[in-house]
Amino acid sequence: MAIKKNTTLLITIFLISLLSLSSFIFLNKPTSISTSIPQNTLKVSTFTLNVYLFNLPRSLNYDLLKKYYTLPPDSRIPSDPDHQSGSTRKPINPDFPSYPENPVIKQYSAEYWLLGDLMTNEKLRIGNFVNRVFDLNKADVIFVPFFAALSCEMQLSVDRSVFRKKVEGNEDYLRQKEVVELVMNSESWKRSGDPMAMWHVKREISPAILLVVDFGGWHRLDSRPSSGNSSERIEHTQVSLLKDVIVPYTHLLPALHLSEDQPRHNLLYFKGAKHRQRGGVIREKLWDLLVNEPSVIMEEGFPNATGREQSIIGMRTSEFCLHPAGDTPTSCRLFDAIQSLCIPVVVSDRIELPFEGIIDYSDFSVFVSVNDALRPNWLVSHLQSISMEQKEEFRKNMARVQPMFVYDNGYPGGIGPVPPDGAVNHIWEKVYQKLPAIKEAVIRDRRKPPGVSIPARCHCT
Repeated sequence: MAIKKNTTLLITIFLISLLSLSSFIFLNKPTSISTSIPQNTLKVSTFTLNVYLFNLPRSLNYDLLKKYYTLPPDSRIPSDPDHQSGSTRKPINPDFPSYPENPVIKQYSAEYWLLGDLMTNEKLRIGNFVNRVFDLNKADVIFVPFFAALSCEMQLSVDRSVFRKKVEGNEDYLRQKEVVELVMNSESWKRSGDPMAMWHVKREISPAILLVVDFGGWHRLDSRPSSGNSSERIEHTQVSLLKDVIVPYTHLLPALHLSEDQPRHNLLYFKGAKHRQRGGVIREKLWDLLVNEPSVIMEEGFPNATGREQSIIGMRTSEFCLHPAGDTPTSCRLFDAIQSLCIPVVVSDRIELPFEGIIDYSDFSVFVSVNDALRPNWLVSHLQSISMEQKEEFRKNMARVQPMFVYDNGYPGGIGPVPPDGAVNHIWEKVYQKLPAIKEAVIRDRRKPPGVSIPARCHCT
């Protein structure tokens, strides 16, 4: 990537499990970024991220939500809470609709809450890490508010057959294309000359800072490329913890406060699909090992309708909740477990987690290698060996971090003050922490002689 003077660097929210871009942010004025990062930035009001909101048509965000509510029920789930007869899910405020309760879509809602934060009146935005600016020249980054996770899921719900095709019948592709054209033709983007990408223009996404739910699946090559060697997923050389930010899934189950916790009678709980692809084959092997173990509950299903109630009961009555890799290394199940005070048992060797460096997951989770987990009787014996005192300490620590994974601010349309210690503020903080490294890269690039370039390599190990 050749980064020029006065360049803007794209920051992208890319939800890997959906293979869909959610929104993106350009880096503006890199020389203005401080290289000093406090240990606890949320408690230091002098450290803020100045964000300019790119002017996208409403058809790519809030009006896209309006369109969603006019669609027929989602056939991928047994009961669609947003399209039931007599549903109360119609927007309270038609200009700023609520985000869907459909669990397939709800788990990917980061861009909705980030935009709602920026849309909130500045006088109400107390304790925020980010400061919205209306002068482009004062911005550190430029946020482009495209609801691409929603766009992706709407296409999958209506017609999955064209989802990966660049054709007129793929409305998700057409929306992505529109966003690309609007941004690349903008004055701020013309300063750069750097490429921008979404699912259908994914080759050039590596120069961006990506906001991702994990790095899973960024490797598989398309066996039937339409032209040349096109990758179906982003390659590992294009993602790195040095420049990219892991964001939480939206939890689907309600929070259980520590004071409400009751005695737990089951050792281990899991609810989900038994059969998964790629790294998720571990799940099927674990299932066969554990399904007949006493005090272990293994249930097929997804937490919607009656399945949701089963998940609430299962997680709240179990000491531990199993979190094996699926199609990707993580899922919203981990964050449901945290909200349920069910100690996560992570069996996913390649997992990356949000807000590490701010919190230590080993303070409230059990991490087990795949090799150990697949040893007969090993996992159950290991969990049984953990003392009651240690489990109580895990739950106390978990209760302290529960707010960090909450997006919802409780306001209609998501527009209102965000929780100071919630997910939105911590995402902005992690973006801010990446900027000094970007500044260094920009300065380093400027001193290169004309015609000299280096490969885009993002390996951090």
